[in-house]
Amino acid sequence: MDTVRFFEFATELFEVLGVSSMVLGFVFAFVLAVRAWKRTGDGARAFKTLRESLGGAILLGLELLVAADIVKTVTSTPSLTDAAVLGVIVLIRTVLSLSIEIEIDGVAPWRKALVTGPQVLAHAARTSAPGPEPDR
Repeated sequence: MDTVRFFEFATELFEVLGVSSMVLGFVFAFVLAVRAWKRTGDGARAFKTLRESLGGAILLGLELLVAADIVKTVTSTPSLTDAAVLGVIVLIRTVLSLSIEIEIDGVAPWRKALVTGPQVLAHAARTSAPGPEPDR
């Protein structure tokens, strides 16, 4: 397999993985939301679960699609037009990712307090446990 064909395959693989992660993420998010609704009977909590998990799936898909665009641009014949198109695509997807992350977390990433891994896991365990919504 020559390098051109390899990089074309890598680009296509990243694109398929990006779209697949969004589609499968939607299904997974929907299932999680239904389970949360059945378990707690709280529609607001189920909706929050759906938004957060679907947002995460979209973010992952966008990152994979950016990777595909970077591989495609880097491996093609260099031109100023290709570089400009890549820059615009990355800019648009970065703004989308940033706005989705702000929507999910409710705060800009640079305004978040630094937390450790165990704190993140403890918070995830508290919020996924059945019962009333814990205070933050």
